[in-house]
Amino acid sequence: MQLPMVALRGMTILPGMVVHFDISRERSIKAVQEAMLCDQTVFLVTQRDLNTEQPGAKDVYDIGTVAKVKQVLKMPKKILRVLVTGERRARLLAVRQEEPFLTAEVSILEEETPDLGDKLNLEGMLRGLKDMFLEYAVKSPKITQELAARIMEIQDLKQLMEQIISNIPMDYTELQSFLEENSLAVRYEKLAFKLVNEAQIMHIKEELQAKVKERVDKHQREYILREELKLIREELGDDTAMNDADEFEKAVRKLKAPKEVKEKLQKEIKRFRNAMNSPAESGVIRTYIETMLEMPWNKAAKDSSDIHFAKRVLEEDHYGLEEVKERVLEFLAVRSLTKKGESPILCLVGPPGTGKTSIARSLARALQKPYVRISLGGVRDEAEIRGHRKTYVGAMPGRIAAAMRSAGVKNPLMLLDEIDKVSTDYKGDTFSALLEVLDSEQNSRFRDHYLEVPLDLSEVLFVATANTLQTIPRPLLDRMEVIEISSYTENEKLHIAEEHLIPKQLEKNGLQEGQLTISKKAVWKIARNYTKEAGVRQMERKIGEICRKAAREILESGKKKVRVTEQNLPHYLGKEKYTYQMANSEDEIGIVRGLAWTSVGGDTLQIEVNSMPGKGEIILTGQLGDVMKESARTGVSYIRSVSSRFEIPEDYFEKHDLHIHIPEGAVPKDGPSAGITMATAMLSAVTGTKVRADLAMTGEITLRGRVLPIGGLKEKLLAAKNAGIKTVLVPKENARDIEELSQEITKGLEILPVAQMDEVLKYALVVKEA
Repeated sequence: MQLPMVALRGMTILPGMVVHFDISRERSIKAVQEAMLCDQTVFLVTQRDLNTEQPGAKDVYDIGTVAKVKQVLKMPKKILRVLVTGERRARLLAVRQEEPFLTAEVSILEEETPDLGDKLNLEGMLRGLKDMFLEYAVKSPKITQELAARIMEIQDLKQLMEQIISNIPMDYTELQSFLEENSLAVRYEKLAFKLVNEAQIMHIKEELQAKVKERVDKHQREYILREELKLIREELGDDTAMNDADEFEKAVRKLKAPKEVKEKLQKEIKRFRNAMNSPAESGVIRTYIETMLEMPWNKAAKDSSDIHFAKRVLEEDHYGLEEVKERVLEFLAVRSLTKKGESPILCLVGPPGTGKTSIARSLARALQKPYVRISLGGVRDEAEIRGHRKTYVGAMPGRIAAAMRSAGVKNPLMLLDEIDKVSTDYKGDTFSALLEVLDSEQNSRFRDHYLEVPLDLSEVLFVATANTLQTIPRPLLDRMEVIEISSYTENEKLHIAEEHLIPKQLEKNGLQEGQLTISKKAVWKIARNYTKEAGVRQMERKIGEICRKAAREILESGKKKVRVTEQNLPHYLGKEKYTYQMANSEDEIGIVRGLAWTSVGGDTLQIEVNSMPGKGEIILTGQLGDVMKESARTGVSYIRSVSSRFEIPEDYFEKHDLHIHIPEGAVPKDGPSAGITMATAMLSAVTGTKVRADLAMTGEITLRGRVLPIGGLKEKLLAAKNAGIKTVLVPKENARDIEELSQEITKGLEILPVAQMDEVLKYALVVKEA
């Protein structure tokens, strides 16, 4: 016969048992539902391994019980509580179906029929079993008088055995052995042995309780329980916990740690000895002691002072990033001379994908220090930094202490990744918790709430990474040495791709050197037309995509080599995704090219202004932010203040409207650096004077026409160069920034510093011929 099958974990149901149990697995729920739709009959069989989530025929015992489902209750969290009555034993022949529920083909096992001719033997077995059960029931607090009386009235041996088995403590393996045994006589022997054994255990327990009661006052209940447990341990010879305490004391004697730490550990070991009868408390204390013993109190990694090795590693792993490399080599040089050298706290700030996290890993390799990384993105609970106090359930050390434990030494390189994305809420100020960590004057005695003793972080080399400094509080920023990592130039991306990304992706995709070659022009085109980023993450993905398609091409067509060029690149990556706004071909009125900085590098903005009859309104479109709108109004005020110089009628701004628009209206724009650009475009529109098409500009404007400095100059100049701009106007106060730029960026650009709007207009406006 075929029946829906339910695999039970940790329980066995025998014929005659009335049991309720909970099920949560989808297949088991559907099997019970199927049984309820039919004749309420289900086959219950026990799993061999409790951890198997989707058991099959090999994962369950061969013998189970055919049972009737009496009641099904729906519980919270998609759980069913099922009440069943065991009816007959059955053998599992095969599992005929596994989805949506298990269906088993079973054969009913016929019970052994007692020989009615041997009535005296059966009667003796019945009475003997009742006597043994009565002796057990008298001593067991779980067997009530009513239950004992009801069982003693049973006159059928098989039924009596079923009722006794249901009411004495047995684990599922013992019950399974009863279920699998077909012989009534053998089952009787097993049950008789179990009853006698349980009665002896109850007798021993009573003797132990009597001994304890003789020693202590009857009102000291807690002391009684402890003494009882102590006597049980003496009887069993179980002194594992005592041995653990002795091992802890030996470890403390060998531990190289401050005196304060050793005293704290000795105190906790004493508490551990006293709490042995309380498993919950002793478990908490044990975890704390083990954590303290694993902390690297005075264990330090050997400091490397090989400056040549460090320089070689840094050059091998990263192209560019000269400022970071120089700072690390300076630190190494100082430590080589002083034999100490204070560990710097560096903060690498730059756009995503510029190598901030990977340079930290390379620093650890160059300095031969263990490397640990802590991701701070989204951390909002102060306890994640300082740890939880031991009084809380599930308390653990904070991330800093856990990282030190993981490093195994007190002087690792610790990366605090995405420090600008830490948030603060009602659970505490996470930034304030980091102040103590990153303050070289305080972190020698950093106190983790879980450890409860000072932890020395003064020898840790901290490296933090961030995409922006705007969200980092000033007090925290002051404690770090900020190194800005700017966007990569196209030439730098070309070098990085050839020296690092292409070899890495070839190895990752199983290609040998020579099987795939990518031309320089193709790499340049990937950087320019298939990615738009400050770093090289997207570029690495695109190179990986080429490698995968090349690998498939080699296998399918049998080619030995694949060469990717500028011409066949669309075959591997599809059509170009990005195009740069190129410089206008002709000089126009009211159109000026501005420069902008974004999180993925620089870009150009075309600012358009139209003047039309109206009532003096200023219309601003293109998703402009508040700062940008204020810059536009400042520009209007400046133009009105110099209107007589450009022969603009006094009532012009009362009779005309100005419409300022910046294309790509779906993209929000903000910032003051387009001030001089908007002012130039407005003056061009008002006066009807054309603006040079090959010129771009950036700078903040004041009411008096002064040009103020801006940020992101490197990215803006790169954007201008990519757009084919020949001349760029920049604030005069940014001249010092130009000196720091490489020739690769400035080559081919005429960069003109300006301090006043008069200079801007002189360069930008096309003078009308007389």
